[in-house]
Amino acid sequence: MADVNRGDRPLSPHLQVYRPQLTSITSILTRITGNALLVAALLIVWWFLAAATSAEYFSIANGFITSWFGDLIMFLSLWGLWYHTLAGVRHLIWDNAMMLEVEAAEKLGWAVVIGSVVLTVITALIV
Repeated sequence: MADVNRGDRPLSPHLQVYRPQLTSITSILTRITGNALLVAALLIVWWFLAAATSAEYFSIANGFITSWFGDLIMFLSLWGLWYHTLAGVRHLIWDNAMMLEVEAAEKLGWAVVIGSVVLTVITALIV
């Protein structure tokens, strides 16, 4: 028989006591950056298609891509690309049953975060 006192209990007690960990945050961020990179790729394809269509249409697309907002999107996409790449390497390491201990996994997480920022800045300065 169904419990009639369900209203007195919290629905998800695990959400009230859960403390986000670096490994969970980096895993979620890997999924977010993967989807964001798809959006950035669509913007680049739009830019190429506009270049192949007409000068007027290209000026619209190029104006958006080279605006401050477009520059911000491309810079964040560059960070997302580095982050997603390094997170993929981290998962390849884990797939080989290496560095699965909590301390080692946290070190890998910080390496992904710090490495992606450093590589983004280096790439932006070089290009």
